[in-house]
Amino acid sequence: MRRTLQIATDAREGLHDITEAVSRVVAESAIDEGLVNVYVRGATAGIMIQENWDDSVQRDVIDLLARTIPRGIWKHDRQDGNGDAHLKAGLVGPSVTIPIAAGRLLTSTWQNVFLCEFDGPRSQREVVLTLWGTA
Repeated sequence: MRRTLQIATDAREGLHDITEAVSRVVAESAIDEGLVNVYVRGATAGIMIQENWDDSVQRDVIDLLARTIPRGIWKHDRQDGNGDAHLKAGLVGPSVTIPIAAGRLLTSTWQNVFLCEFDGPRSQREVVLTLWGTA
C-alpha cells in the first residue's frame, strides 16, 4: 500500500512533526504486523526520527547542521544558492523504516517522525508512505 502526504513548510529550515499523519495512515491500512517506509521526495529535505518531548532537540539538530554545513560556501551555491541544503539532506537521508506491531508504529514514548526542511519554505513537500505487512 502506498499513500502520499502533502506537507507545507514555513521556514527555510526546520523539523516538522509528521507522526500523527503517519500513524493515521498506518491505522487506516489495517496492517497488523509489518513495516512502513517514510520517504520524502526532493533533494533538499530529509526524514528523521527524533525526540518529541520539547522542541529544543529539534532546534539543536538545525543548529548543529548549520554549524557543520554553513550556507554560502559550496560550489553548488553558484547555481541556486542551496548547496548547504543538499548536503544536509544527504547527511540526514530521505527515509526511515519503522516497524508496525499490533497495528501501530513501534516507536518509543520519546520518538516521533520528522520531515526535515532545509530549503524552504515550501507550499508542498511530498512524503511517500509505503506499507507492507499482514492484517
